[in-house]
Amino acid sequence: MAGDGTLALAALLLHAVAFLVLAVAAPLRRLGRPAGYVSILCAAGSLAAAVLSWRAHAGEAISRLVWTWLPTEGQTLATVGVLADADSTLMLTLVALVALLVQVYSLGYLSDESAPALGRYYAYQSLFAFSMMGLVLAPNFVQLFICWELVGLCSYLLIGFWYQRPAAARAALKAFWITKAGDVGFLIGIVLLWRHTGTFDLAEMRVLAGNGAIPLAGLAVITFCIYLGAVGKSAQFPLHIWLPDAMEGPTPVSALIHAATMVTAGVYLLHRTDWLFALTPDVLAIVVWIGAFTALLSAVLACVQTDIKRVLAYSTVSQLSYMMAAIGAGFSAAGFFHLLTHGIFKALLFLGAGAVIHAAHSNDLTDMGRLARRMPQTAIVFTVGALSLAGLPLFAGFLSKEEILGAVRAGGFTAPFAMLILVAFLTAFYMFRVVFLAFFAEPVALHAGAPVAAGVGAHASHVADAGHHASHAAAGVAAHEPHEPPASMLLPLWVLALLSVAIGVYFTFVHPEPEFTSPAWLMPVAVGSAVAGILLAWATYQRRAIDAASLAAAFGPIYRSALARFWIDDVFERAYLLAILGFSRVIGWIDRYLVDGVLNMLSAWTVTAADDLRTMQSGRAQDYVYGIAVGLLVLLLWVQFG
Repeated sequence: MAGDGTLALAALLLHAVAFLVLAVAAPLRRLGRPAGYVSILCAAGSLAAAVLSWRAHAGEAISRLVWTWLPTEGQTLATVGVLADADSTLMLTLVALVALLVQVYSLGYLSDESAPALGRYYAYQSLFAFSMMGLVLAPNFVQLFICWELVGLCSYLLIGFWYQRPAAARAALKAFWITKAGDVGFLIGIVLLWRHTGTFDLAEMRVLAGNGAIPLAGLAVITFCIYLGAVGKSAQFPLHIWLPDAMEGPTPVSALIHAATMVTAGVYLLHRTDWLFALTPDVLAIVVWIGAFTALLSAVLACVQTDIKRVLAYSTVSQLSYMMAAIGAGFSAAGFFHLLTHGIFKALLFLGAGAVIHAAHSNDLTDMGRLARRMPQTAIVFTVGALSLAGLPLFAGFLSKEEILGAVRAGGFTAPFAMLILVAFLTAFYMFRVVFLAFFAEPVALHAGAPVAAGVGAHASHVADAGHHASHAAAGVAAHEPHEPPASMLLPLWVLALLSVAIGVYFTFVHPEPEFTSPAWLMPVAVGSAVAGILLAWATYQRRAIDAASLAAAFGPIYRSALARFWIDDVFERAYLLAILGFSRVIGWIDRYLVDGVLNMLSAWTVTAADDLRTMQSGRAQDYVYGIAVGLLVLLLWVQFG
């Protein structure tokens, strides 16, 4: 099978075709479900092409299929096309798979959406997948940045899909502007790197780096600027604050953003350019420390959430930070491995959460309980996702999590390694807190939770998807009874659950050759940490042997700080009010009183002078004769004596 890049290009263009058809054919888009069928058909074709391309590029095969885009005198400034290799086609397959399953799932999840809105939704979904695939396959930084910005635009459109709700509109804007703060640094880094190397082409830069031809002077500033783009997209501290609020969008959108598109872009960027970052070890050390700190911070925040989607959102921040830590330690393959496995089970968890919301008509864990009796299939698949996220053997996250821990330790980062071990414990705790509260425990008020209900957990996002599904409950009493979702939603859940188990079983028994050697005690410690977290969640929320309120009180200052999200959002809000709005007020005063004042004064003088000059035109002939006589007299005097 030839690895010429054609199949990868086909996978990319099929989503573009779906978007263009739905964008141009307005009557089709307004039909709703038929628009969805067009998008799903193209997504299925894209997945088939992506899988074939991945098989063609297994091993060392690399394909470039590019066209001249920005020609200049004597050279080509940029090209457009695809750069296909083992990593890019594997990521391409993940994006295509999750995009297809999310679109199929959306047929059931958004079944009560109006037809025009549903058509708009599928058009956005197709553009989103196309944009991410274009980023993944980009042969140069110019195409990568354009697709990077398109990904941000699509996330804005989909997070704010229910734009009639103020909370959704605000969340979309927050995501857009927070990520743009990082994108400014990214753009600066790209331009500086072009000045540094004379090219935007990734393959050419890699050759230069391998030959030691990239000057090291100033390179750390460049790579740090590029890293800022990843900080925004992949929600690293302090730009992580947009991601939990992005839960205002439909749950299938959350699954796509968290598993395969928006937030994975930053991690993929750093993995794709690891050869460049390897030249600046100081920047890599920053990546490790910020990654470990963000992982711990977001894991603590996940422990106090009562919104099921917000728990998963903070979990994504934490897991992305795991990946960043491995890349910063110098082992980007470990981070990329976890990116792939995480994409499968995080999509499963979000779509499973959507099924729970669909049944319970609420995002709030305090409104759930004992759902496993009425939703056994959903309970099974969600538990599979939770076990994968906890990193237990035979599940997808097991080996990839171990590789990250081993990578950080092998890199010599002892403190970040200890932080990530603690995160492994907290991850298992907060995920099985959700499992027990939603599926197995009695539906009672959250024991740690009367204070939580007044804090961050009671955020307006409780009504995001729940409000959308409230119309189901209005159909009658029977609609209030929790029930399994329709087949269009269950099928993607089972596909992802089976993949999570299959990947976990395979990698439990077939270990790929790592880039480092891990000590024998690492695996028992990591697995033991996860098991301890699960047992604590069971004893607290299922068995009730430990009082949840007492457990929260034992961590009083941390617990209260976590409820306030450690006031990081407040700092940003205050900075916005003082810096942005304050600056705007100063500029407004200058515009109003200086710029407008000067212009108004000049216009007033002009009007006054015109009024004075107007009196010279009286309309009486004798006045003009007198004027001519005076003028002649002055002229004669000037000629005589001048």
